[in-house]
Amino acid sequence: MDESPVPCMVQGDFWEEYVMKKIAAKMIAVMRECSHIAKNGTNSFHGYTYATSADVLSKVNAALVEQGLASLVIPELIRLEEVKTAKGNIEHLATVKVNITLIDRDSDESVLITGLGSGQDSGDKAVMKAQTAAVKYAYMLSLSISTGDDPEADTRTDESTSVDPSRKTTPIKTTAKSRAVAIPRKQERSAAGAASYCEECGIKLTDKVRAFSESRYHRMLCMDCQKRALARA
Repeated sequence: MDESPVPCMVQGDFWEEYVMKKIAAKMIAVMRECSHIAKNGTNSFHGYTYATSADVLSKVNAALVEQGLASLVIPELIRLEEVKTAKGNIEHLATVKVNITLIDRDSDESVLITGLGSGQDSGDKAVMKAQTAAVKYAYMLSLSISTGDDPEADTRTDESTSVDPSRKTTPIKTTAKSRAVAIPRKQERSAAGAASYCEECGIKLTDKVRAFSESRYHRMLCMDCQKRALARA
């Protein structure tokens, strides 16, 4: 009896579509399991709560294992520099980028997610802090993890801050590779009792935020502009 080979039905474009649907379904299951994480950490200096790295990684790891997704993290040190604190102490500030590959044990398909994080320490822990933050935010952004924060609902900040309408901006280039960004002309350091404003958006700063920004970025920036400055680094 002449036997003809049976064609494989799962191959080529159909196979790729089949695999992507399979890993996508697992990612959706992980997102559903990690849709919200409670904020158990507290920043006593700035007075806000946040979801700790331990809380995020514990919940995400459990969901990944449940779905049969392995994770491979490769960190890259973007920047390591010395900064002077408001008290005059020298600390190390590190910025780390991580690439996390999620691999499906059933289909061998993989998904790559990326995160950036920074960490500051007077000893040798700056890089470790930056790596932890980068992994945390890679998962939070890629899996759309909610912590209950909504920047537009911050009534207390809206009531306590104001914008100086007289401030003007000047486009400059920070490095040869960076794009031109519009930032205000550098303002003179505030005299005692005078108000301080963010050099990028003009929002009024508290003394604590101004001191923290000057110690880390050597400029007067609000918290949002500090985050954008870090993202551009």
